[in-house]
Amino acid sequence: MFSFLLPKHVRQGRNLIKDAKKLLDYKRDLWSEATVLDYQTNLRRLEEAVKAGDAKAISDQGDKLDAICQANLPALKNPGMRENVEVFLVAIVVALGVRTYFLQPFTIPTGSMQPTLDGVVGYPTEAPPPNPLKRVLDVAVHGRDWLNVVAVQDGEQVVGVEEYKTVGFGTRGFGLTRTEVVTTSGRYSVSGMRETVIRYFLKPAGYEYKAGEPIARGYIDTGDHVFVDKMSYHFRTPRRAEVFVFNTQNVPTNENRSRPGGPSQYYIKRLAGLPGDTLRVDSPKLFINGELAKEPQFLKVIEKQAPGYGGYANGREIGFSSGILVDKDVSYTVPAKNYFAMGDNSYHSSDSRDWGSVPERNLMGHGVLVYWPFGRHWGFIH
Repeated sequence: MFSFLLPKHVRQGRNLIKDAKKLLDYKRDLWSEATVLDYQTNLRRLEEAVKAGDAKAISDQGDKLDAICQANLPALKNPGMRENVEVFLVAIVVALGVRTYFLQPFTIPTGSMQPTLDGVVGYPTEAPPPNPLKRVLDVAVHGRDWLNVVAVQDGEQVVGVEEYKTVGFGTRGFGLTRTEVVTTSGRYSVSGMRETVIRYFLKPAGYEYKAGEPIARGYIDTGDHVFVDKMSYHFRTPRRAEVFVFNTQNVPTNENRSRPGGPSQYYIKRLAGLPGDTLRVDSPKLFINGELAKEPQFLKVIEKQAPGYGGYANGREIGFSSGILVDKDVSYTVPAKNYFAMGDNSYHSSDSRDWGSVPERNLMGHGVLVYWPFGRHWGFIH
């Protein structure tokens, strides 16, 4: 009782006695009688030194017990390796904990938030790819992959486009997504997703290429990689106009319509409406609760303050059939515990105008930082 009032060397001696007794219990059957007797003798002397409060005797007996252990316990094999493995495992556990409860990396897959955030976009070029060093730098800094698939003979046609994952240490391995372009003359492997290659590079089906003509030449810029704050929503409600991430479980998005019960997707959009808000779109303007949206994030879209912002579109203008914000005279009130999502690239965004509001339980967090690539969007998200 009140052991914290005792001198430090006495407290350390008591702890050493407890540990020494436990070790003796574990090793008694493995050590010789002489070793056990020697160990017990020094343990008694340690107990006497602790009772007397003799700091030097406590230290001496502790050293003797340690010497007996060093002589009779097996040496650890590769102690440096064991320590490195332990550090590595701890680092993994910490990283997984951070990802699960605090910050999670997320990749922008589409162009629905452009130009605020970039998705995966392809850029055809006439000129062939630059030198290898420039291509390596483009990957590291811009997340840019160059393509250069050229027809080898006249009349060559694309007959198939297949997406696959790389494995091992091959060309851009480690499970990255690549696309195989199958033609009447062979197969060509290029980096990037199937939809991206088809949308930005390939000619319409049936087109006959001439020998030397590019089938897919140019580059693909990866989507912005962002950190999502998963903690804040546990302590505050989501805020209008912030960029937020949610899953699509039980939300009738395009994927869920074509694959009912399929895996949930993660979407990133602008939070346009809070529970109880009434929204209306009179292109290019967005109205919230009867007034023009006043937050700067909405105004830059409405007023087209930078290249790429085209204002807000109603559902009829982009072919949505949900009836939500279908024209300038139709409003929508966000249900309780739901949130209304809209993309900044309004004319090219599948969002709540198409499939309705997002339930509160689906919210993952809000986007805080673009950490890669090191381009115009690098830094905090607004």
